[in-house]
Amino acid sequence: MGKTILVLGGGVGGLVAARELRSRLGREHRIILADRTGQHVFWPSLLWVMTGDRAPSAIVRDLDPLARRGIEVRRAEVAAIDPARRAVRLDGAEVVADYLVLALGADLAMDAVPGLGQAAHEFYSVAGAERLAAALREFRDGRIVLVVPSLPYKCPGAPCEAALLLESHFRRRRVDAEVTMYTPEPMPLPVIGGPVSEAVLAVLRGRGIAYHAEQTLARVEAEARQLVFADGRTAPYDLLVAIPPLRPPGVVREAGLLGEKGWIPADRVTLATRHPGVYAVGDTVGIMLAHGKPLPKAGVFAKRQAVTVAANIAAEINGLGGRTAFDGWGACFLETGDGRAGYGSGNFYAEPAPEVRLRPPSRWWHWGKVAWEKYWLWKWL
Repeated sequence: MGKTILVLGGGVGGLVAARELRSRLGREHRIILADRTGQHVFWPSLLWVMTGDRAPSAIVRDLDPLARRGIEVRRAEVAAIDPARRAVRLDGAEVVADYLVLALGADLAMDAVPGLGQAAHEFYSVAGAERLAAALREFRDGRIVLVVPSLPYKCPGAPCEAALLLESHFRRRRVDAEVTMYTPEPMPLPVIGGPVSEAVLAVLRGRGIAYHAEQTLARVEAEARQLVFADGRTAPYDLLVAIPPLRPPGVVREAGLLGEKGWIPADRVTLATRHPGVYAVGDTVGIMLAHGKPLPKAGVFAKRQAVTVAANIAAEINGLGGRTAFDGWGACFLETGDGRAGYGSGNFYAEPAPEVRLRPPSRWWHWGKVAWEKYWLWKWL
């Protein structure tokens, strides 16, 4: 008898899980992919939308063509989840599955800090990146502040990438712009720390970007165009760019799926939740590393987690032994502007701390990211 596997979310984790399940299971088994927008965005390239180097149409794809591969695509809002029954209400219809994969990501919470949503731009959504691109085109001179309001946020390298790309963007345009960063973190990429963080900080300083660590944002005063921090300090800005705080989707919270850390607790190797047949991957999951910091929320981990979950579900359905394990390995490009990028990779599950190597910025790694963008959209969609 055929099984039904329901995947919620069409981001990296959901897309890869659905495709991997379909490739491993016969057509007598149903694979359903439900997503509110029915579209997949290649998120890393939103930085290029921000700088005007990409049109959204180049990095956004409809999920509907997956139907040709035997995946049922439901463009629907996830209204409710009953994890004990593996039942999900999609708009007005209930779907009960044999297996449920939660890949709903995290919501951008620009309202988490008073005044932030009204005053700041963000590049973590297509619409936000487009608005910021328009603001950059109109910017003539002044102080651009990039602020990390709170933790966690998506992609540990994104704040520094954005600052470097902004500095490069305005320097090429010969616009007199000062780029400054404020963050509550003690250093860039604190989950890695050590030589990698020092190397990134050196790149920032070498480009004249001021990096203010351990500054917790209390509020934004839009009329005065200034940031107010928890210790009472203030900082002026002419253009404000924020790294959006994250919160779990409301439907996940209402389903009682969250743990004490505020995210879905899942087995760090299998991504299984406490509910039989229910798995969680990507940004909605909370996994603690050996040194006490959480595994970063990033697409590379969502992808590898999704492959793990798909392999284990398929093996169970097909009656095969063995278990695939998520090993905590991750890699990413770090754009530095001027057609260059660095590349970091390593084992985040290493003990006592992640073991990550950062390759210096070069044109090679920049073109590697360009190629990866093309390959990703070709392979998965």
